[in-house]
Amino acid sequence: MTTTSAKVLVVDDTPANVSLLLDALTEAGYELLVAESGRSALALLQFNVPDLILLDVMMPGLDGFATCALLKAKAEWRDIPVLFMTALQEPDEKVRAFAAGAVDYITKPAYPPEVLARVAAHLQIRALQKSLADELALRTDAEEQLSQSLDRAIVLTDSTRRIIFQTRLAADLLHKHFPAESTVSLPRALGAAGPLVARLFSESARSDLLMFVLEEPDSAPGPAALRTLGLTPREAEVLYWIAQGKSNPDIATILGSAVRTVHKHVEHIFQKLGLETRNAAMLAALEILRPKGR
Repeated sequence: MTTTSAKVLVVDDTPANVSLLLDALTEAGYELLVAESGRSALALLQFNVPDLILLDVMMPGLDGFATCALLKAKAEWRDIPVLFMTALQEPDEKVRAFAAGAVDYITKPAYPPEVLARVAAHLQIRALQKSLADELALRTDAEEQLSQSLDRAIVLTDSTRRIIFQTRLAADLLHKHFPAESTVSLPRALGAAGPLVARLFSESARSDLLMFVLEEPDSAPGPAALRTLGLTPREAEVLYWIAQGKSNPDIATILGSAVRTVHKHVEHIFQKLGLETRNAAMLAALEILRPKGR
């Protein structure tokens, strides 16, 4: 959608004002919706959501301030830019307009070139906000998927089981159970049974890339179990090693991180769990990590 193909709702009870705005906005290429009162505007929004609203302040019944407050209370309308149109010149009234949720105001009598400039500017701002929100949502989703993947023991191989990629947890498990084996390929003894199990995920249409998920069926819960406390994957790892009695410098060495970074993770863990001491954090972790039945 370009800004000049946007849909603009004009809410005004004065026919002369509406006519002036309709002429200017229509000529500029905008799609126009019109409501003559606050109530009719809210009813229209139930079926047709505009990209921007020009809202008169002084209207009988539900005035512009009350109308704006009501539409901003609805999640599906909250982000629509609202520009107040007012003949009031008092600074307090202008402040009230912004407090009600308006992004701008236009002084009456409206000057069409100014109206078009302000409408175009706020539509462009809204388009940029939407673009940034979409990008952030995609990035957040990608980071979440990545964190979930890195929190599991995943190995990608070619058709000969030669390792192309593996997460750190997968490398640790392979070294733990097959210390004498090559790190280039998956051990042939690794299968669907044993202390380390490999579950194969592959597409039927291709055999050049295989994905294995490694698991220890009988092992005690690991760092991933601590994610249930609302921690990030890295914070869960730090708390896991705290539960093993490791100091911050030791944890930094184990995780290949800076000691200062580990300190920050510990601070965040304490904040999230509402704890004050390292011993309290250790006890909270052990409640989850303790094998069932003990």
